[in-house]
Amino acid sequence: MSILINRNSRVMTQGITGKTGQFHTRMCREYANGQACFVAGVNPRKPGEDFEGIPVYASVKEAKQQTGANVSVIYVPPPFAAAAIDEAVEAELDLVICITEGIPVRDMIRTRYKMQGKKTRLIGPNCPGIITPDEIKIGIMPGYIHKKGRIGVVSRSGTLTYEAVAQLMELGLGQSTCIGIGGDPVNGLKHLDVMQLFNADDETDAVLMVGEIGGTDEEDCARWIKDHMQKPVVGFIAGVTAPPGKRMGHAGAIISGGKGTAQEKLEVLASCGIKVTRNPAEMGKLLQSVL
Repeated sequence: MSILINRNSRVMTQGITGKTGQFHTRMCREYANGQACFVAGVNPRKPGEDFEGIPVYASVKEAKQQTGANVSVIYVPPPFAAAAIDEAVEAELDLVICITEGIPVRDMIRTRYKMQGKKTRLIGPNCPGIITPDEIKIGIMPGYIHKKGRIGVVSRSGTLTYEAVAQLMELGLGQSTCIGIGGDPVNGLKHLDVMQLFNADDETDAVLMVGEIGGTDEEDCARWIKDHMQKPVVGFIAGVTAPPGKRMGHAGAIISGGKGTAQEKLEVLASCGIKVTRNPAEMGKLLQSVL
């Protein structure tokens, strides 16, 4: 078992005819079961064409009807990406992964409002995607750094996701699923949503959670972990040294009104029984220590 995606997922790429969409669709298709998993592309201006044998359809709804695709990955440019998410939600896909960075916040607020009561889950935007090692990867992460195992990883930072995985691999610890949820202020799945999925997954033994300054998502997740989580969790908060009022690379990583500081997050995590480190080079060893 894995969370959200596996070898049976069927994926379409929205924006498959662009340079970025083509490159990463090719990389994902070459990973593990990707040849069978990536079944369609969408571009309303180029229906009837194909990309290396993957048929291109005019709409998400048509691609779903023709191929049975239940997951979409989006590489559409920022001005049009929120509308691409809306289309996938209206087509009632199970999961949408939006890689696009720089989507206007107002667009995402509208999209999140439209998603209320819908079945579709959203990962991102501005994220590296999701991978179930040795089965399927959907996104821009390097597949070769992963191997199948029993550690879940969830992170707001793409690069720190890769760093965490590299450290786990050095210790011989494979991963069940790794999810980069993105660092935008308005996004889809939060740490808490992913933690609930890992808690219910019988092939995940422990979870490494990477957060960032800004917002209260990590604190909300930590309080849920204290009351409900049945598996060990360790944490790291990026931006420990970021001064108040300053951003990191992500739009959501900004401290406002004294809230969302790394210190505050670390204190809440620790008070909820989660082992935390201030040194990103120690994430893997800290996780190993709780197994």
